[in-house]
Amino acid sequence: MDSQKEALQRIIGNLANKNDEMQNFIDTLNHALKGVQENSASVIGDLDEEFDSLYSVLDEMKESMTNRIKQEQAHKTQELQNQLTQCTSALEDAEELLEFSTRALSIKNPEEFSKAARQIKDSVTMAPAFRLCLKPKVSDNMTHLMVDFSQEKKMLQALKFLPVPKAPEIDSDKCLVADNCITVKWKTPEEDSKIDHYILEYRKTNFEGLPRVKDERCWEIVDNIKDTEYTLSGLKFDSKYMNFRVRACNKAVAGDFSDPVTLETKALVFSFDGTSSHLNLKVEDSWIEWDSTGGKGQETKVKGKENKGRSGTPSPKRTSVVSRPPSVKGTRDRFTGEAYTVLGDVVIESGLHYWEIKAQKDCKSYSIGVAYRSLGKFDQLGKNNISWCIHVNNWLQATFSAKHNNKAKPLEMPVPDRIGIYCDFDGGQLSFFNSDSKQLLHTFKTKFTQPLVPAFMVWCGGLTLYTGLQQPSFLTSLEKNDSEMNGSSSGIINGD
Repeated sequence: MDSQKEALQRIIGNLANKNDEMQNFIDTLNHALKGVQENSASVIGDLDEEFDSLYSVLDEMKESMTNRIKQEQAHKTQELQNQLTQCTSALEDAEELLEFSTRALSIKNPEEFSKAARQIKDSVTMAPAFRLCLKPKVSDNMTHLMVDFSQEKKMLQALKFLPVPKAPEIDSDKCLVADNCITVKWKTPEEDSKIDHYILEYRKTNFEGLPRVKDERCWEIVDNIKDTEYTLSGLKFDSKYMNFRVRACNKAVAGDFSDPVTLETKALVFSFDGTSSHLNLKVEDSWIEWDSTGGKGQETKVKGKENKGRSGTPSPKRTSVVSRPPSVKGTRDRFTGEAYTVLGDVVIESGLHYWEIKAQKDCKSYSIGVAYRSLGKFDQLGKNNISWCIHVNNWLQATFSAKHNNKAKPLEMPVPDRIGIYCDFDGGQLSFFNSDSKQLLHTFKTKFTQPLVPAFMVWCGGLTLYTGLQQPSFLTSLEKNDSEMNGSSSGIINGD
């Protein structure tokens, strides 16, 4: 019966996953259909604009060439009209002279005839008809203004859509996720010398597999990438995964996106838990500060945080090896007296985790580390066998030490501006590092028998918390050489 139930539960789980996968695919198809409609309307609009622009150029050229023909027509008409007027006038004068000459032939008186002859001779010499050029100044030919657009017609008939670069292919095996940086590498399916640049898009998600259409964050864009790889640095890994896609662009148009790739961005994400803090601490998600007034004026904010979904269900952004602790009492008296403590709102039950802390420069005293959830309300970090920390004291006499079970080991090194905390729950290791120089400050070796919570104590100052950090790559080399860590000058305090 029990085995059948387990089998049925597995089947139900598989069916639920498949239904979720199919629903996501249906959403993707609907999104694609909508995109086809919108993008088709967009390119048709662009096509109309391009043809309207082409029509406009042709209309302008036609008008310009028509005006040129009309100007030539006006010029030739004027020239021929002038010649016609001059010739008509000369012809009238010549006809009058011919008539006068004909009458002169009938004159009988020699003296009168001689006078008429001289007059005719003089008139002929001065007659316009003998001074005019009897050849048209311009021809009636207009063939020099004819056109032949056969080549242009061929060019227009050869019009086609722009060549689009093929979709690149992201090589997931060569992509690298390390030190809160992600290097994405891709290749083109064929050589294309006309590719000018690439566009990379990415977004955070808590879903493995194909990107979701609904209930997802917007794509972030990195444009004008000249190489076939790109590194995103300084990321906060506050989601389980990140989706990536890339497209190639030539000078005119962008091609299709590559198939999306999902990369895991596993990291511990948590905040200061204001419901677990001492009343003398002002608490924000990633910032705490000691407050001598006893936290007056914060009750409203604290109550708001108390009612903020403190269920036993882990937040989607949490990893499978951590969970959120149940509510503790619901009031801000979790710690009191001189235990100016606040816990993280996450429980560590297995795995490797890393976070960092930066103290205010004028902070008088603070401790950072981990503790079991059974830490007492008067307990100070490191002064019992259920908490491990390093402690910085700048009050009266400066000290820097590692503390556990009310034992302190002085650390003979400068206090870093920013301290990294590395917790290997299964390996029973808690290490502290200089975040900038990667110097190991101290390592506790023990066997953790209960779930841990990050723990912080501060007096006369403040702390800033940095989470969503991947395990730094330099820790990997340290893990491979555990004997070197054991022989480090920092020493090790064993805890129960």
